[in-house]
Amino acid sequence: MKFICLLVSCLSFQLVSAGLEWQRKADLLLPVQEIYPVVFRGEIYVAGGLSSELPKIEGQMTAKVQIYNPTTNQWRFGPALPEGRHHGQLVAVADQLYLFGGFVQAKGGNWSASADVLRLDQHQAWTKVATLPAPLSETISWVWADKVHLVSGRAPATTANAQWQDQTDVAIHWVFDVKSLSTTEAAALPEAKNSAAGLQLKGRGYLFGGRQVKGSNSDQVYSFDEKSQLWLTQKAMPQAQAGLAAAALQQQILLFGGEFFQQGGGVFTKVWSYSPEDNNWQQQGEMPVPRHGLGAVTLNDAVYVIGGATEAGLKQTSAVLEKVSLKQ
Repeated sequence: MKFICLLVSCLSFQLVSAGLEWQRKADLLLPVQEIYPVVFRGEIYVAGGLSSELPKIEGQMTAKVQIYNPTTNQWRFGPALPEGRHHGQLVAVADQLYLFGGFVQAKGGNWSASADVLRLDQHQAWTKVATLPAPLSETISWVWADKVHLVSGRAPATTANAQWQDQTDVAIHWVFDVKSLSTTEAAALPEAKNSAAGLQLKGRGYLFGGRQVKGSNSDQVYSFDEKSQLWLTQKAMPQAQAGLAAAALQQQILLFGGEFFQQGGGVFTKVWSYSPEDNNWQQQGEMPVPRHGLGAVTLNDAVYVIGGATEAGLKQTSAVLEKVSLKQ
Protein backbone atom coordinates (compact mmCIF):
# COMPACT_ATOMS: atom_id res chain seq x y z
CA MET A 1 0.00 0.00 0.00
CA LYS A 2 2.81 2.44 0.82
CA PHE A 3 4.40 1.70 -2.55
CA ILE A 4 1.13 2.39 -4.39
CA CYS A 5 0.68 5.71 -2.58
CA LEU A 6 4.27 6.67 -3.35
CA LEU A 7 3.75 5.84 -7.03
CA VAL A 8 0.62 8.00 -7.24
CA SER A 9 2.47 10.84 -5.52
CA CYS A 10 5.24 10.56 -8.12
CA LEU A 11 2.68 10.81 -10.93
CA SER A 12 1.22 13.91 -9.30
CA PHE A 13 4.66 15.45 -9.00
CA GLN A 14 5.42 14.61 -12.62
CA LEU A 15 2.37 16.52 -13.81
CA VAL A 16 3.07 19.54 -11.64
CA SER A 17 6.77 19.61 -12.54
CA ALA A 18 6.57 18.88 -16.24
CA GLY A 19 3.80 21.32 -17.16
CA LEU A 20 1.48 21.12 -20.13
CA GLU A 21 2.11 21.27 -23.85
CA TRP A 22 -0.60 22.83 -26.04
CA GLN A 23 -0.93 21.88 -29.70
CA ARG A 24 -3.41 23.52 -32.06
CA LYS A 25 -5.46 21.05 -34.09
CA ALA A 26 -8.03 21.35 -36.88
CA ASP A 27 -10.83 23.82 -36.16
CA LEU A 28 -14.41 22.69 -35.74
CA LEU A 29 -16.48 22.85 -38.92
CA LEU A 30 -18.95 25.08 -37.05
CA PRO A 31 -17.98 27.16 -34.00
CA VAL A 32 -20.10 26.08 -31.01
CA GLN A 33 -20.32 26.74 -27.29
CA GLU A 34 -22.29 25.26 -24.36
CA ILE A 35 -21.27 21.77 -25.44
CA TYR A 36 -20.57 18.49 -23.65
CA PRO A 37 -18.39 16.45 -26.03
CA VAL A 38 -17.53 12.80 -25.53
CA VAL A 39 -15.19 10.12 -26.86
CA PHE A 40 -17.06 7.40 -28.73
CA ARG A 41 -15.33 4.54 -30.55
CA GLY A 42 -12.02 6.37 -30.65
CA GLU A 43 -13.38 9.66 -32.01
CA ILE A 44 -14.65 12.89 -30.45
CA TYR A 45 -18.34 13.75 -30.86
CA VAL A 46 -19.85 17.21 -30.38
CA ALA A 47 -23.65 17.36 -30.57
CA GLY A 48 -25.55 20.62 -31.07
CA GLY A 49 -24.60 23.79 -29.22
CA LEU A 50 -25.05 27.54 -29.40
CA SER A 51 -23.15 29.82 -31.74
CA SER A 52 -22.91 33.57 -32.21
CA GLU A 53 -22.34 32.72 -35.88
CA LEU A 54 -25.86 31.30 -36.34
CA PRO A 55 -29.09 33.25 -37.12
CA LYS A 56 -31.08 34.62 -34.18
CA ILE A 57 -34.32 33.52 -35.85
CA GLU A 58 -33.12 29.93 -35.40
CA GLY A 59 -32.24 30.55 -31.75
CA GLN A 60 -28.53 30.58 -32.64
CA MET A 61 -28.52 26.83 -31.99
CA THR A 62 -27.63 23.89 -34.21
CA ALA A 63 -28.68 20.28 -34.70
CA LYS A 64 -25.38 19.40 -36.33
CA VAL A 65 -23.16 16.67 -34.90
CA GLN A 66 -19.43 17.13 -35.49
CA ILE A 67 -16.99 14.20 -35.30
CA TYR A 68 -13.22 14.50 -34.96
CA ASN A 69 -10.78 11.77 -35.98
CA PRO A 70 -7.50 12.17 -34.01
CA THR A 71 -5.56 10.05 -36.51
CA THR A 72 -6.38 12.16 -39.57
CA ASN A 73 -6.85 15.44 -37.63
CA GLN A 74 -10.09 16.02 -39.52
CA TRP A 75 -13.68 16.87 -38.63
CA ARG A 76 -16.76 15.60 -40.41
CA PHE A 77 -20.49 15.98 -39.89
CA GLY A 78 -22.33 13.01 -38.40
CA PRO A 79 -26.03 12.19 -38.04
CA ALA A 80 -27.83 15.41 -37.07
CA LEU A 81 -30.04 15.69 -33.99
CA PRO A 82 -33.82 15.81 -34.54
CA GLU A 83 -33.75 19.57 -33.86
CA GLY A 84 -31.40 22.31 -32.73
CA ARG A 85 -30.37 21.77 -29.11
CA HIS A 86 -27.91 23.34 -26.67
CA HIS A 87 -26.68 22.46 -23.16
CA GLY A 88 -27.59 18.82 -23.85
CA GLN A 89 -25.52 16.20 -22.02
CA LEU A 90 -23.79 13.83 -24.46
CA VAL A 91 -22.73 10.50 -22.90
CA ALA A 92 -21.04 7.36 -24.23
CA VAL A 93 -21.97 4.23 -22.28
CA ALA A 94 -22.05 0.49 -23.06
CA ASP A 95 -20.83 1.18 -26.62
CA GLN A 96 -23.81 3.43 -27.26
CA LEU A 97 -24.21 7.18 -27.59
CA TYR A 98 -26.92 9.05 -25.66
CA LEU A 99 -27.97 12.67 -25.32
CA PHE A 100 -29.88 13.82 -22.23
CA GLY A 101 -32.06 16.92 -22.06
CA GLY A 102 -30.83 20.33 -23.13
CA PHE A 103 -32.70 23.37 -24.44
CA VAL A 104 -34.73 23.46 -27.67
CA GLN A 105 -36.95 25.93 -29.49
CA ALA A 106 -40.48 25.40 -28.15
CA LYS A 107 -43.45 27.26 -26.67
CA GLY A 108 -42.29 30.49 -28.24
CA GLY A 109 -38.78 30.52 -26.77
CA ASN A 110 -35.24 29.27 -27.32
CA TRP A 111 -34.71 28.00 -23.76
CA SER A 112 -37.35 25.32 -23.43
CA ALA A 113 -35.81 22.58 -21.29
CA SER A 114 -36.23 19.06 -22.65
CA ALA A 115 -36.73 15.75 -20.85
CA ASP A 116 -35.77 13.72 -23.93
CA VAL A 117 -33.30 10.87 -23.83
CA LEU A 118 -31.99 10.38 -27.37
CA ARG A 119 -29.87 7.48 -28.60
CA LEU A 120 -27.91 7.06 -31.82
CA ASP A 121 -29.31 3.83 -33.28
CA GLN A 122 -27.77 1.21 -35.55
CA HIS A 123 -29.10 3.06 -38.59
CA GLN A 124 -27.19 6.19 -37.57
CA ALA A 125 -30.30 8.11 -36.61
CA TRP A 126 -31.15 9.76 -33.29
CA THR A 127 -34.20 8.20 -31.67
CA LYS A 128 -36.04 9.15 -28.50
CA VAL A 129 -35.81 6.08 -26.24
CA ALA A 130 -36.88 7.44 -22.84
CA THR A 131 -38.06 10.49 -20.92
CA LEU A 132 -36.40 11.90 -17.81
CA PRO A 133 -38.58 12.48 -14.71
CA ALA A 134 -38.49 16.20 -15.55
CA PRO A 135 -36.85 18.48 -18.12
CA LEU A 136 -33.15 19.02 -17.36
CA SER A 137 -30.33 21.09 -18.84
CA GLU A 138 -26.86 22.38 -17.93
CA THR A 139 -26.27 19.22 -15.89
CA ILE A 140 -23.06 17.24 -15.48
CA SER A 141 -22.61 13.50 -15.85
CA TRP A 142 -20.39 10.52 -15.27
CA VAL A 143 -20.70 6.79 -15.99
CA TRP A 144 -20.33 4.03 -13.43
CA ALA A 145 -21.11 0.34 -14.05
CA ASP A 146 -22.93 1.16 -17.30
CA LYS A 147 -25.22 3.62 -15.54
CA VAL A 148 -25.32 7.34 -16.23
CA HIS A 149 -25.31 9.75 -13.28
CA LEU A 150 -26.86 13.17 -13.96
CA VAL A 151 -26.16 15.77 -11.27
CA SER A 152 -27.27 19.42 -10.82
CA GLY A 153 -28.38 21.73 -13.63
CA ARG A 154 -31.50 23.74 -14.40
CA ALA A 155 -35.15 22.79 -14.79
CA PRO A 156 -38.43 24.72 -15.16
CA ALA A 157 -39.44 26.49 -11.93
CA THR A 158 -43.16 26.43 -12.82
CA THR A 159 -45.29 25.28 -15.73
CA ALA A 160 -43.66 27.97 -17.87
CA ASN A 161 -40.85 26.53 -19.96
CA ALA A 162 -39.74 28.68 -22.87
CA GLN A 163 -37.31 31.35 -21.70
CA TRP A 164 -34.05 31.45 -19.77
CA GLN A 165 -35.77 33.05 -16.78
CA ASP A 166 -38.31 30.19 -16.61
CA GLN A 167 -35.56 27.87 -15.36
CA THR A 168 -34.20 27.40 -11.84
CA ASP A 169 -31.23 25.59 -10.30
CA VAL A 170 -31.65 22.02 -9.11
CA ALA A 171 -29.66 19.65 -6.87
CA ILE A 172 -31.01 16.47 -8.45
CA HIS A 173 -28.96 13.30 -8.76
CA TRP A 174 -30.53 10.86 -11.19
CA VAL A 175 -29.15 7.50 -12.30
CA PHE A 176 -30.17 6.33 -15.76
CA ASP A 177 -30.00 2.57 -16.44
CA VAL A 178 -29.26 1.89 -20.12
CA LYS A 179 -30.56 -1.66 -19.84
CA SER A 180 -34.02 -0.79 -18.56
CA LEU A 181 -34.05 2.77 -19.95
CA SER A 182 -35.32 3.91 -16.56
CA THR A 183 -34.26 6.61 -14.11
CA THR A 184 -33.91 6.34 -10.33
CA GLU A 185 -32.94 8.89 -7.67
CA ALA A 186 -29.67 8.89 -5.75
CA ALA A 187 -28.44 11.18 -2.96
CA ALA A 188 -29.01 14.77 -4.03
CA LEU A 189 -26.15 17.24 -4.38
CA PRO A 190 -25.73 19.33 -1.19
CA GLU A 191 -26.70 22.50 -3.09
CA ALA A 192 -28.57 23.45 -6.24
CA LYS A 193 -26.44 24.86 -9.06
CA ASN A 194 -25.84 24.85 -12.81
CA SER A 195 -22.92 25.23 -15.25
CA ALA A 196 -20.54 23.09 -13.19
CA ALA A 197 -17.97 20.60 -14.51
CA GLY A 198 -17.80 16.94 -13.54
CA LEU A 199 -16.36 13.52 -14.21
CA GLN A 200 -15.73 10.12 -12.63
CA LEU A 201 -12.27 8.97 -11.54
CA LYS A 202 -11.41 5.76 -9.69
CA GLY A 203 -14.90 5.08 -8.37
CA ARG A 204 -15.71 8.64 -7.37
CA GLY A 205 -17.73 11.27 -9.14
CA TYR A 206 -16.50 14.87 -8.90
CA LEU A 207 -18.36 18.14 -9.37
CA PHE A 208 -16.44 21.42 -9.66
CA GLY A 209 -17.70 24.99 -9.32
CA GLY A 210 -20.85 26.07 -11.11
CA ARG A 211 -23.18 28.93 -10.26
CA GLN A 212 -26.70 29.81 -9.23
CA VAL A 213 -29.10 31.71 -11.47
CA LYS A 214 -29.49 34.56 -8.97
CA GLY A 215 -26.05 34.17 -7.41
CA SER A 216 -22.38 34.21 -8.31
CA ASN A 217 -19.83 31.59 -9.31
CA SER A 218 -18.98 28.85 -6.82
CA ASP A 219 -15.60 27.46 -5.74
CA GLN A 220 -17.13 24.38 -4.08
CA VAL A 221 -15.87 20.88 -4.92
CA TYR A 222 -17.93 17.81 -4.12
CA SER A 223 -17.14 14.13 -4.55
CA PHE A 224 -19.59 11.24 -4.57
CA ASP A 225 -18.43 7.83 -3.39
CA GLU A 226 -20.12 4.99 -5.27
CA LYS A 227 -19.74 2.52 -2.40
CA SER A 228 -21.04 4.66 0.46
CA GLN A 229 -23.41 6.67 -1.77
CA LEU A 230 -22.39 9.80 0.14
CA TRP A 231 -21.32 13.28 -0.94
CA LEU A 232 -18.15 14.73 0.54
CA THR A 233 -16.85 18.31 0.43
CA GLN A 234 -13.31 18.59 -0.92
CA LYS A 235 -10.80 21.45 -0.93
CA ALA A 236 -12.28 24.49 -2.65
CA MET A 237 -11.09 25.64 -6.07
CA PRO A 238 -8.51 28.46 -6.17
CA GLN A 239 -11.06 30.51 -8.16
CA ALA A 240 -14.85 30.45 -8.22
CA GLN A 241 -15.68 29.33 -11.76
CA ALA A 242 -18.67 28.37 -13.89
CA GLY A 243 -19.05 27.45 -17.54
CA LEU A 244 -15.78 25.53 -17.28
CA ALA A 245 -14.64 22.10 -18.49
CA ALA A 246 -12.86 19.22 -16.72
CA ALA A 247 -10.88 16.19 -17.90
CA ALA A 248 -8.56 13.65 -16.27
CA LEU A 249 -4.88 13.24 -17.16
CA GLN A 250 -2.63 10.77 -15.29
CA GLN A 251 -4.80 10.63 -12.16
CA GLN A 252 -5.09 14.41 -12.07
CA ILE A 253 -8.16 16.45 -13.00
CA LEU A 254 -7.54 19.49 -15.18
CA LEU A 255 -9.94 22.44 -15.21
CA PHE A 256 -10.18 24.79 -18.17
CA GLY A 257 -11.84 28.17 -18.70
CA GLY A 258 -15.18 29.46 -17.49
CA GLU A 259 -16.73 32.91 -17.30
CA PHE A 260 -17.59 35.65 -14.83
CA PHE A 261 -19.97 38.61 -15.08
CA GLN A 262 -18.66 41.06 -12.50
CA GLN A 263 -17.09 44.34 -13.71
CA GLY A 264 -18.20 43.84 -17.27
CA GLY A 265 -17.52 40.12 -17.38
CA GLY A 266 -14.75 38.02 -18.83
CA VAL A 267 -13.24 34.58 -19.35
CA PHE A 268 -10.84 32.79 -16.99
CA THR A 269 -7.36 32.15 -18.34
CA LYS A 270 -5.66 29.92 -15.74
CA VAL A 271 -5.53 26.12 -15.95
CA TRP A 272 -5.80 24.28 -12.63
CA SER A 273 -4.93 20.69 -11.76
CA TYR A 274 -6.60 18.91 -8.87
CA SER A 275 -5.07 15.84 -7.21
CA PRO A 276 -7.74 13.61 -5.63
CA GLU A 277 -4.97 11.68 -3.87
CA ASP A 278 -3.86 14.62 -1.68
CA ASN A 279 -6.89 16.91 -2.19
CA ASN A 280 -4.69 19.73 -3.46
CA TRP A 281 -4.53 22.26 -6.29
CA GLN A 282 -1.75 23.52 -8.57
CA GLN A 283 -1.80 26.02 -11.40
CA GLN A 284 -0.76 24.61 -14.79
CA GLY A 285 -0.11 27.76 -16.76
CA GLU A 286 -2.72 29.52 -18.85
CA MET A 287 -4.86 28.69 -21.86
CA PRO A 288 -3.49 29.96 -25.18
CA VAL A 289 -7.09 30.82 -26.15
CA PRO A 290 -9.19 31.29 -22.96
CA ARG A 291 -12.84 30.25 -23.40
CA HIS A 292 -16.02 29.41 -21.52
CA GLY A 293 -18.85 27.06 -22.48
CA LEU A 294 -16.19 24.75 -23.89
CA GLY A 295 -15.72 20.99 -23.71
CA ALA A 296 -12.79 18.78 -22.70
CA VAL A 297 -12.27 15.04 -23.19
CA THR A 298 -9.43 12.60 -22.52
CA LEU A 299 -8.20 10.49 -25.44
CA ASN A 300 -4.92 8.59 -25.91
CA ASP A 301 -3.04 10.11 -22.95
CA ALA A 302 -4.02 13.65 -23.90
CA VAL A 303 -6.86 16.08 -23.28
CA TYR A 304 -8.66 17.76 -26.17
CA VAL A 305 -10.12 21.20 -25.40
CA ILE A 306 -12.97 22.04 -27.76
CA GLY A 307 -14.94 25.10 -28.83
CA GLY A 308 -16.47 27.57 -26.37
CA ALA A 309 -16.46 31.37 -26.57
CA THR A 310 -13.71 33.93 -25.99
CA GLU A 311 -16.10 36.48 -24.43
CA ALA A 312 -18.66 36.03 -21.66
CA GLY A 313 -22.15 35.19 -22.88
CA LEU A 314 -23.21 34.31 -26.42
CA LYS A 315 -20.42 36.24 -28.14
CA GLN A 316 -17.30 35.34 -30.10
CA THR A 317 -18.02 31.62 -30.35
CA SER A 318 -14.82 29.71 -31.10
CA ALA A 319 -13.96 26.82 -33.43
CA VAL A 320 -10.63 26.17 -31.69
CA LEU A 321 -9.49 22.63 -30.92
CA GLU A 322 -6.35 22.09 -28.84
CA LYS A 323 -4.53 18.97 -27.73
CA VAL A 324 -3.06 19.16 -24.22
CA SER A 325 -0.40 16.71 -23.07
CA LEU A 326 2.48 16.48 -20.63
CA LYS A 327 5.74 18.06 -21.72
CA GLN A 328 8.37 15.43 -22.38
